[in-house]
Amino acid sequence: MKPESLIPKHGGFRNLKSFQVAPLAYDVTVRFCDRYIDKRSRTRDQMVQAARSGVQNIAEGSQASGTSRKIELKLTNIARASLEELKLDYEDFLRRRNSAQWPAHDPRCRALIARRCTTAAEVSDWVREVHDSGLQNGTYAEIAANAARTLIVVACSLLDRQIAAQAKAFEKEGGFTERMYRVRRQNRGR
Repeated sequence: MKPESLIPKHGGFRNLKSFQVAPLAYDVTVRFCDRYIDKRSRTRDQMVQAARSGVQNIAEGSQASGTSRKIELKLTNIARASLEELKLDYEDFLRRRNSAQWPAHDPRCRALIARRCTTAAEVSDWVREVHDSGLQNGTYAEIAANAARTLIVVACSLLDRQIAAQAKAFEKEGGFTERMYRVRRQNRGR
């Protein structure tokens, strides 16, 4: 049996599905704010920072996981909370303009998710296609806000699963202190 390593493999955040969606939500948010939110608005700063926090905290939590599952779990939860804040900003944007907020089961949400966009430009193209299809009577801003919100819902769902897995791993394996004890005990036993 291979002895347990004191510091396990960590920092593979680029492979996490949540991390793959969060930067897209960030890029879409920056683009959305540039187009639809006043440049002097505090809301604009808050939205961009919440989107950035979602991305950065996933990466930081993953990197910290080598020596602290507690910090990994905490930072992943902060990323989740930041994206929830951002989702509420989009909902506020829609509500203040008396625009429709698409429910999760809306075919447009499912179509966007199925499209698997990887860039803000691809999301923008999708928004244009939906608007120009004639099947949607909303404005570009309404469609763009709902598209961004959909991406955030996906990221939040992925983060919920990630947090649950991290919590389960912590319960099963403990944290760094328990790992240090196990490794020390293994080394004494050799």
